[in-house]
Amino acid sequence: MTDNISILDAMKIKIEEELPEYPVLKENVRRAPKREVSLNEREIKLALKNALRYVPESLHETLAPEFLDELMAHGRIYGYRFMPKERIYGRPIEEYKGKCIEGKAFQVMIDNNLNHEVALYPYELVTYGETGQVCQNWMQYQLIKKYLEELTDEQTLTVMSGHPLGLFKSHKSSPRVIISNGLMVGMFDNPKDWAKATAMGCSSYGQMTAGGWMYIGPQGIVHGTFNTLINAGRKELGIPEDRDLTGHLFITSGLGGMSGAQSKAVEIANGVGIIAEVDYSRIETRLNQGWVSTVTDNLEEAFEIAREYLYKKQTISIAYHGNIVELLEYAVDNNIHVDLLSDQTSCHVPYDGGYCPKGLTFEERTELLNSDREKFAQMVDKTLADHFKAIKTLVDRGSYFFDYGNAFMKAVFDSGVKEIVKNGEDTSEGFIFPSYVEDIMGPMLFDYGYGPFRWVCLSGKPEDLHKTDQAAMSVIDPNRRGQDRDNYIWIRDAEKNKLVVGTQARILYQDALGRRDIALKFNDMVRNGEIGPVMLGRDHHDTGGTDSPFRETSNIYDGSNVTADMAVHCFAGNAARGMSLVALHNGGGVGISKAINGGFGLVLDGSKRVDKIINASIPWDAMVGVSRRSWARNEHSIETTIEYNKKFKGKDHITIPFVAKDELIEKTLKNFKDNGGQDG
Repeated sequence: MTDNISILDAMKIKIEEELPEYPVLKENVRRAPKREVSLNEREIKLALKNALRYVPESLHETLAPEFLDELMAHGRIYGYRFMPKERIYGRPIEEYKGKCIEGKAFQVMIDNNLNHEVALYPYELVTYGETGQVCQNWMQYQLIKKYLEELTDEQTLTVMSGHPLGLFKSHKSSPRVIISNGLMVGMFDNPKDWAKATAMGCSSYGQMTAGGWMYIGPQGIVHGTFNTLINAGRKELGIPEDRDLTGHLFITSGLGGMSGAQSKAVEIANGVGIIAEVDYSRIETRLNQGWVSTVTDNLEEAFEIAREYLYKKQTISIAYHGNIVELLEYAVDNNIHVDLLSDQTSCHVPYDGGYCPKGLTFEERTELLNSDREKFAQMVDKTLADHFKAIKTLVDRGSYFFDYGNAFMKAVFDSGVKEIVKNGEDTSEGFIFPSYVEDIMGPMLFDYGYGPFRWVCLSGKPEDLHKTDQAAMSVIDPNRRGQDRDNYIWIRDAEKNKLVVGTQARILYQDALGRRDIALKFNDMVRNGEIGPVMLGRDHHDTGGTDSPFRETSNIYDGSNVTADMAVHCFAGNAARGMSLVALHNGGGVGISKAINGGFGLVLDGSKRVDKIINASIPWDAMVGVSRRSWARNEHSIETTIEYNKKFKGKDHITIPFVAKDELIEKTLKNFKDNGGQDG
């Protein structure tokens, strides 16, 4: 029989037998609420065994009761004892140990995700989105760091829901890291079974950029929110393409769970925004960043400030410390016109703390969540119903409401409000309000291939970021499309808008070939010694890479919005083309079983090898999404694929649909019925 001494001797990369000192957990750091624990005694024992398998047997006696206490108190075993004592942040790449540049680069990214300035709940390894984790526990973190230090350019590190399975021989053109998060077998792919697996230490919710180690702080969502707001204004408010949101009011909620970008975005768009948030610590973070202008807990004052700035045609973001439903009901009761309405709370997990019931303070919400989850869920359902009622009233009075991809409308439906779906029964025909992808991002950006391209200057030098900003600007032709003009202005003003939180990083919405050309330019700059190495990546909120019927693929109407082929092929295609890191995740920003995401990271080291990877992989990563949208008969995607086929004749080739006329389909069906065919 194999014993633990033999196992200890068989591993070079491991947690050592020395018990670390327990860390000091500071009072002012945001903590994750207690997670659901629905384990029976057998499963509790399994959870303990599963956590203890990371540490040598000599430590088990001490750690077993400690881990059990964590499980019962927090709903998860986090292994706080193994949390680093020093400050965690994305340091310059040369400060990390490693045997290849990718191994060092990924350490930068992991540590940036857990920086207290970046992470939502840093002690619980949650980066953003209420539950999006880098990995499950601090033992995994320690092991992953050790593996990355040993990783060579002819090995691949395999990570399954935060668990470092090990290093395996590959080759120089293979991915250095392959990650999956939260993947569940079909019949168990639901929040309840996933929560049980997670509590036992068998699964993890990576979001994508959290568990895919590519989060660049909240500026990622700032760009997406800015694009959404400015295009919503053009589409619904009649604002000309060369104007902004001056003189228009935007109301929404959430300043932390899904990054808190809305206040900054509305200011960049020159509008007036009121953003409700129940957690004052999140408001305080945005105030300290300069991302929100002022704060009040008085509804009358909030609207008075808004009126003043609307009259002056000046921009301001107002944080309302209170519940969004109370804010909207005040607007209804006082007949206040609201131009644009949305929500950005973490409604993909409304019963786990992502949504706060009306009538409770944040502290009372946390207490009730811990003491009586059934009552908490009932209050959430009641508040969601009131929330819907207020929005519907405001929309009837002329407001434009859009779901911002946080599963708000699905949460309302799940709470029992059937009025929110078009057919009054189920979600198969969609909701009565549009998602931002259906109305704005899909047809105006994703269908052309524009999406959230990201990069990180691994040197940590602001001057490197400045140089990459200038280089990206030189690639963009602002006269080609309105989208290009918007993105040119965005990158031109990015430094002035002070968007960096954490690592020296940037986001820029670009199409497939724009991303390729920028990446090639950056790699050339690295090669010439103008800048240090660069990490490339993207958000999951993109043209390709994510199958999500309530968000990214909500404007796909051929019935394939419920399939997940695109995300898997994006993941596999990126692996085949040599991306440095590839990731496949369940859930995204909408919750377990509601999306599958495929993502990547690519380290630019200045080599010709990376030039080849850029040319093969970057266009693929975007065009797989454009191609899928084209096949769904999305008009702008068809235009884009036709252009692509012409440009790459003899190299690439995309299947494009022949479009059947609606009149023919109607006539065919009518004739069938008239000739004795069956109805329906």
